[in-house]
Amino acid sequence: MSSKNDLPQLEILPKHVAIIMDGNNRWAKQRKLPSLAGHKAGVDSVRAVLEVALQQGIEVVTLFAFSSENWKRPAEEVSGLMELFKWALRRETKRLHKYQVKLKIVGDRTAFSNELQQLMLKAEALTANNTKTTLVIAANYGGRQDITTAARQLALQVSKGELNPEAIDEQKLQQYLAFEDLPDPDLCIRTSGEQRLSNFLLWQLAYTELIFVDAFWPDFRQQAFYETLKVFISRQRRFGGREETTAS
Repeated sequence: MSSKNDLPQLEILPKHVAIIMDGNNRWAKQRKLPSLAGHKAGVDSVRAVLEVALQQGIEVVTLFAFSSENWKRPAEEVSGLMELFKWALRRETKRLHKYQVKLKIVGDRTAFSNELQQLMLKAEALTANNTKTTLVIAANYGGRQDITTAARQLALQVSKGELNPEAIDEQKLQQYLAFEDLPDPDLCIRTSGEQRLSNFLLWQLAYTELIFVDAFWPDFRQQAFYETLKVFISRQRRFGGREETTAS
């Protein structure tokens, strides 16, 4: 993260950008490298995206780092990803703090090692009062899991007589979601050419603009992110309403 590659300031920006970082394995395979090399190269793309977010003034960037389904991958790859996660937290947290980035990690942490959980807590504590941009890492996260957990919390309140079922509405359920204190994403980007959400932020993406780019995640750097923001600006968001027309 630096100011070396400043890009022209955009007038309209998404407050919250969510990214499905896809294509690390295929990037590595093309280069006859182990899959972990692709994941490690992807860390540089995280830095690149954050650099543009900071420069442009984007409030929140959420990255889908590890889904609740990713445990099904080969054990060697999962183990390598856990080590990479620890490496990235140790190496990048001070950099995030320097640039006033607040780190928030969402998802079920209980499946992670105690060492990794402690690193998460320390990174969040160090950056807790930063106000420039919030970086959200979704780790062991799934959209269906998120909604199910919220529903369970509401059901528990109903069973205890603390909540009338008639009082349950969207706002009440959202209070128990992992992103309850953040605005819904305005833009969701998926790299590598795949066009699906893969159980990511299913509730929160209801009216989000979706942009699918062909580049593998390790190749998605500053200019690519900037161009994607420009595509977002060109769209008219209607949130279920009708496009406004101007009388001539």
